[in-house]
Amino acid sequence: METAESSQTIAASFRDPSGFLFRREGHIYRQINTSYKENYDLLINSGLYDNLVNAQLLIPHTEVNINSRLSDEAYKIIAPEVVPFISYPYEWCFSQLQDAALITLEIQKRSLEFGMSLKDCSAYNVQFRKGKPVFIDTLSFENYPQNRPWVAYRQFCQNFLAPLALMSLTDIRLNQLMRIYIDGIPLDLAGGLLPWSSWLKFSLLSHIHLHAKSQAHFADKTVDTHGYELSRLSLLGLIDNLHSAVRKLKWKAKGTEWCDYYNDTNYSEHGLEHKKNIVSEMLKKASPKIVWDLGANLGLFSRIASDRGILTISFDIDPAAVENNYLESVRKKEENILPLLLDLTNPSSGIGWENQERMSLMNRGPADTVLALALIHHLAISNNVSFDRIAQFFSRICNFLIIEFVPKTDSQVRRLLITREDIFSDYSQQAFECHFGKYFRTLDCVRVTDSERFIYLMQKG
Repeated sequence: METAESSQTIAASFRDPSGFLFRREGHIYRQINTSYKENYDLLINSGLYDNLVNAQLLIPHTEVNINSRLSDEAYKIIAPEVVPFISYPYEWCFSQLQDAALITLEIQKRSLEFGMSLKDCSAYNVQFRKGKPVFIDTLSFENYPQNRPWVAYRQFCQNFLAPLALMSLTDIRLNQLMRIYIDGIPLDLAGGLLPWSSWLKFSLLSHIHLHAKSQAHFADKTVDTHGYELSRLSLLGLIDNLHSAVRKLKWKAKGTEWCDYYNDTNYSEHGLEHKKNIVSEMLKKASPKIVWDLGANLGLFSRIASDRGILTISFDIDPAAVENNYLESVRKKEENILPLLLDLTNPSSGIGWENQERMSLMNRGPADTVLALALIHHLAISNNVSFDRIAQFFSRICNFLIIEFVPKTDSQVRRLLITREDIFSDYSQQAFECHFGKYFRTLDCVRVTDSERFIYLMQKG
């Protein structure tokens, strides 16, 4: 049997007594403990596993040699299909969280048909693979005890319904509360932040407001749930009601600074096409397997990579831009692009127990290639980050860098300087090349037609 020293447990799964994830020689495995034996066998033998996998709702796995186990508690070792990039709910747009909620309810409904139920409804149990949400926690299923309440009901409301309602009815930015409340947004907090009009919506009244009052009422009391019955028909009604509540919530992506960026750009039509061709040629030279597009906006340049079959993480700070990017990817059934929210000046950090349950952006890299187009002036001028710090940061997250230098004479830079003093004496193409030259070597540099902008292909080292 392998020793603990030769394997590395994955911190995100340490809370589950049914088993845990671990990494060995570059591969990810899940140990299933004997305490979960009956539920695992039921999942497989009932046909539920095949049903969910065939519907692309559950990540598939293969069973491997039990000698790979890390402890004597092991019943089975499985090798789940690897999700190539892990993302988190606070990085998702409204429709991504909504789609994740809807597949969770669909999985619960199907589980009941096979005599099982979800015992966990954490949003972190969902990832995006090939453009679609997929459930990744094989150990979240349990035998459905007839006429018992759904144990994961509160967790679903805190992880899905509450944040969706806040994003829809209060402020789209409130999805960032998921960074603070890793187990889901408390319902009393959500209820306090929602507008009074939410009390007039029956689903939000019952699942959030009254649910929160019930939690407060029973917080200091011992409750015997064994005496409380909820028929299977009533449970199905609850799931349908939650499905309707989630589906009815809407958010229209409009009115933000970057949502209409390409309608307010200083590129000529010929210049924009030239820029696309430059990026395309540089991607061909870099030949990446994964690309991070930082400041992707609607994903125009992300798709130059993703259309070639390259997995492309399309980051942007603007919720409206990410929403429209995701909806476009759904409409086109694109499998190689994943739009995500990212504030590059405050990227996702390691959070949870020992700051390790949820990985930082840095720990999910490096990417083979980073696109940093029309970005450098926002970092250097809007956020006062020096060229040296920007270059050092990029050197930590990629091997190849395709970056656009935007000079002070550019209209977009002049716009940034209208309301502030120009203290950026070091902002020049010469200084840019000097500082980036400490971490990268330049392989190519091309001026964009009808502009004063230059695009560089750089390689670390």
